[in-house]
Amino acid sequence: MAKSVRIVEVGLRDGLQNESTILSVDQRMELLSRLIEAGTKDFEIGAFVSPKWVPQMAVTSELIQLFQKKYNSKKLKSSVLVPNMQGLKLAMDAGISEVAIFASSSESFSQKNINCSIAESFERFKPIMAMAKKQKIKVRGYLSVCFGCPYEGKVSEAKVVALAKKMIQMGCYEVSIGDTIGVANIGQVESLFKKLKKVIPAKKLAGHFHDTRGQALANILQAYKLGITTFDSSLGGLGGCPYAKGATGNVATEDVVYMFQGLKVKTGLNLKKLIETNRWLSPQMNHPLPSMVGKVGLL
Repeated sequence: MAKSVRIVEVGLRDGLQNESTILSVDQRMELLSRLIEAGTKDFEIGAFVSPKWVPQMAVTSELIQLFQKKYNSKKLKSSVLVPNMQGLKLAMDAGISEVAIFASSSESFSQKNINCSIAESFERFKPIMAMAKKQKIKVRGYLSVCFGCPYEGKVSEAKVVALAKKMIQMGCYEVSIGDTIGVANIGQVESLFKKLKKVIPAKKLAGHFHDTRGQALANILQAYKLGITTFDSSLGGLGGCPYAKGATGNVATEDVVYMFQGLKVKTGLNLKKLIETNRWLSPQMNHPLPSMVGKVGLL
């Protein structure tokens, strides 16, 4: 098995997008600085989505400007979520070199989330992918509700595999397989990733697990044993999904790092500094953060 894994920090986007407390741009910059100080090199910085629907992401442009002033962005890998060409143009104007697109594995979730069918969402991707290729912008794909949908229940594995393959064929360098409502178990993870690996190299797959039912770490470990080495996580376990009622936050970055340290697998992240960041962030959010390691610390 691999001796190192790549952790993609999604707290600033997927984490904050469902929080009732909206952090200022200065608070976000402080959070980002603390994450970078803890070794974070790969992160979502925000999203260019309608502030009417997701007001938590309204300061993305300002945050990018502050980040670019303070850091050498070539050594750090920041990305933004873009739902359409307008979002891509804003990302290009901001000087971002990587964007993310997102699709759903269920028709109902696609309609609720982005107000179009799965087929229509892939049509929207075509001009984004063409422009990104022309501008040498890397594109990461997110595929949501891969293990279960809050509106339809079970999701077909064959459908997930076909959609993930399509995203790779369109030009995504990687597809993050999302357990958006935290319903997956290790049996499902093993079954789906084995099927995915038959058509997509493991190095082009990532795992995105929410901890709604307390299974996220077990699911990550199972995916890792199958050769998956990239995982999304959120500092403190922040997050949820505005369109997935009952879904709790992403798996906590601190908890993931703690687990991999126990396996002597390198993450490049400083666990002590992540815990310190958790304890700084909790009062900013006006509530305790779900991370177990963040709560109790180290021995």
